[in-house]
Formats: sequence, structure tokens, C-alpha cells
Amino acid sequence: MSKLPKKHQFIDLSDYGRPLARIIANSLKKTSFTPVDVTIAFVISGCIGIYFMIAGYYWTAAFFLIFKSILDAADGELARIKETPSYTGRFLDSISDIILNFIIFITLWKITDIHILYTLLAFFGIQLQGTLYNYYYVILRNRFAGDTTSRVFEDKTPTALPGEKQKNVNLLFFIYKLLYGLFDEIIYALDRNAAEGKPFPNWLMSMVSTFGLGFQLLIISMLLVLGLKTFIIPFFIGYSAFIFVFVLIRKVFY
Repeated sequence: MSKLPKKHQFIDLSDYGRPLARIIANSLKKTSFTPVDVTIAFVISGCIGIYFMIAGYYWTAAFFLIFKSILDAADGELARIKETPSYTGRFLDSISDIILNFIIFITLWKITDIHILYTLLAFFGIQLQGTLYNYYYVILRNRFAGDTTSRVFEDKTPTALPGEKQKNVNLLFFIYKLLYGLFDEIIYALDRNAAEGKPFPNWLMSMVSTFGLGFQLLIISMLLVLGLKTFIIPFFIGYSAFIFVFVLIRKVFY
């Protein structure tokens, strides 16, 4: 089930795992497994991938990092199939992502000896990339009556949906804001009028989708198996410059 109407669907380069994610979600449709269970599974897959990065088994690490990306899509698919959207799942997913991303980059620092400041800069860069992608994507989904569990501005605690507890939503939202608040503020400051502009063209969204976590994990995995692990951190620092390029295109033309 797509998050957007057909006319506004774009080639999402970060969402290459969606077909397999749908198969996994459909296989779990009539089971007791919940979307949160799948989120926990992608955390486990990510941790296994990190372990094999440290151990130097980069092909195996790449497999589990990409599998993590697939499961990351499967939890949302399962929520839509079972018609059980939840803010608990939405915030737990995002919190898990940023924590795993940080551990992945700390691991890259350990196995490459690149200066910690460059490592932190790369991590900061990928989080800004992902925030811009999500910002534009959620604007489209809200505008065209797609998936509305995510909001353009996460500025206040949402009311719990049926089947979840408000105290869980409150806690997870607090942690979410603590971890993502700065990135949200920076991207909003760069393009605060994005929601009021023209609809983003599909080609622009496809370009911005290279900022998605799935694509980022794919790049990391490819560079690991190619023996180019020392290029991962410099690549993401440099690629972050395209944040300003995409925002400028959006402001000037749309």
C-alpha cells in the first residue's frame, strides 16, 4: 500500500527493500506479530551488522544492514495491512534509527581511525539529510491524503491512537524531541515555507530520496564490501552539501 496517490508517487531510491518488506508484512498479517515486534527485529539486525563490522566480516555486515533497512519498511507495511497505526511505533522506529546510526558511525570511527570530529560531523550530516527527506515526504503525504501518522511539525505530544497507551506516546515523544529536535529546527529554518509552495515534482523527490536511511545504509554497505571503508565518513560529509542544493532548487522553482 503506497503512502501517496499514484500521480505523486516517485522513484524512491532509499526504498529498494519495499517489495520484500511487503512480502514479510503479508506473511505476518494473520499472526500475533505486531509492527513493534518488527521494529525490534530491525534493531537486532542492525546490531548484528554492527558486530560483524567490528569483526571485519564486511559482506555479512552489509547483509544485516540492508536487511535492517528492509525490516524498517516492513514494520510500517504491517501497520497498514493490519490497520493498526500508532504513534508508539512511529516514534520507536525513529528513535531506534538514530541510535543505530550513531553506533554505526562510532563503529566506523573505531575501524578506520578517522578523527572523531569528522565522524560526528558525518553523523550530523546524515541526520540532516534524513530530516530533509522526511520533511519533504511528509509534506506530500499530508497534502495528498496519504499516510498521516507522521506530521510535518512534531511540535506537541499527539493523542494516543486506539490500542496504545498515552503514557507510552508521551515518553517516546519526549525522547524523539530530545534526539531529533535540533535537526528538525535546522531543516525548518532552511526551508520554513516548503509546505506552502508548489507540489514537489517527482524527479526532485527521487533526488532527495538519496538522503533516505535505506540509501545511506546501501552506500555504507557497498563501500564496506569494496574495501573502501575509509571513504564512508568523508563521503557523507561531502554529500551533505546537497542539502543546500535541494533546498535552493525547491525555493527557486517550487
